[in-house]
Amino acid sequence: MKRFHLIILLALLPLATFAQRDSIGAIVDEVIWVVGDEAILKSDVEAMRIQGQQEGLRWKGDPDCSIPEQIAVQKLYLNQALIDSVEVTESEITQGVEQYLDNMIQAIGSREKLEEYYKKNMSQIRADLRESYRERQLVQGMQQKLTKDIAVSPAEVRRYFENMPQDSIPFVPTEVEVQIITMTPRVEQEEINRIKDELRSYTDRINKGESSFQMLARLYSEDPGTARRGGELDYTGRGMLDPAFANVAFSLTDPKKVSKIVESEFGFHIIQLIDKRGEKIKVRHILRKPVVSEEAVTKALGRLDSIRTDIVEGKFTFDAGASVISDDKDTRNNHGLMSNATQEGRTSRFKLAELPPEIAKAVDRMDVGDISKPFRMINERGKTVCAIAKLKSRTEGHKATITEDFQILKNVVLNKRREEVLHNWVVNRIKSTYVRINERYRNCNFEYEGWVR
Repeated sequence: MKRFHLIILLALLPLATFAQRDSIGAIVDEVIWVVGDEAILKSDVEAMRIQGQQEGLRWKGDPDCSIPEQIAVQKLYLNQALIDSVEVTESEITQGVEQYLDNMIQAIGSREKLEEYYKKNMSQIRADLRESYRERQLVQGMQQKLTKDIAVSPAEVRRYFENMPQDSIPFVPTEVEVQIITMTPRVEQEEINRIKDELRSYTDRINKGESSFQMLARLYSEDPGTARRGGELDYTGRGMLDPAFANVAFSLTDPKKVSKIVESEFGFHIIQLIDKRGEKIKVRHILRKPVVSEEAVTKALGRLDSIRTDIVEGKFTFDAGASVISDDKDTRNNHGLMSNATQEGRTSRFKLAELPPEIAKAVDRMDVGDISKPFRMINERGKTVCAIAKLKSRTEGHKATITEDFQILKNVVLNKRREEVLHNWVVNRIKSTYVRINERYRNCNFEYEGWVR
């Protein structure tokens, strides 16, 4: 009932009257747009302007006009997402926010610098991000629902590009296919014993009540994605976890007990149960990673140098070496050929910027068929590995053509069709939605027609 009263009130009174004033009467905030039963405040526009500056966004046209319009469009999508019951899980929100924070911390240098940048502590930053991330995912979910049935035929793609001006044809960056052979330096037993002793000491301190699992995870866990949350992993199915980790985690029954030490492909863990829901489990863990000695790295690099020499001399092929010698489980069953997960699916082609930086640097100036010298790198599981790489193919950057780049051109046409569908949907929603705009925005050159009536 309160919402109904708000709609009537907003419809009857001028927008300028909806202004908050401070103790001396100066306007500190005001309603500048109304879309349906949702008000857009001047402070909302300023907040989005600041966020855009932080993320390096560029607005179409005048930001004073385009920013409130984009907020209004977002509210149209959010309202429809509510009607159509589009959902975003708490797990998706948590994962997205933590990934964003990890990227921001890595870019800015430290957690303390990030807090200084936002002028908030991490808890406040995380709380602010959760709501904005939820809304962003709901908008994307609604857009995907509206465009999921769009398809284009090969004939449509050809017609589209036959009529496209030459200077508008997209440029396809250089792409490469890369094979790798990796060797993980052996961790010395003394180092493994040191890590296990530390984990045993954490368990002892927890059992004696000297410290909580959460506090020790924040202080010592080497899993950056969970350490700041006291080691907590959200509800997860067995198939999403390392098998060894899952076997121990799913065997836990008492939340007060700490697991035995378990070794996974990421390192060594201790685990504590939080809750179980059906086939999913919620736990916290502390991860410690043994440090590989320089002697072990040097030994692995020397072994790979010998393997490279044998391949160059024709004693066996790179394909055979990758299948038999390499310990990279993601590539060895495919003769060492790396796989790139894209929005369109998996492919063996990479733009150089999509490769791990050490591999990109190794193959950048190589000719097709060349094999790199051995190098070290940190793999996606956070482990130090040594590798050699072979450049299997290189396609130099070029203007897209139908024969060589049909999928790329098809995606351009698909995106164009999606943009048209979404644009028309917004225009139609504006026609059927109550809209009031402050007078100073009525002369704006908007992207969507129908706001001004």
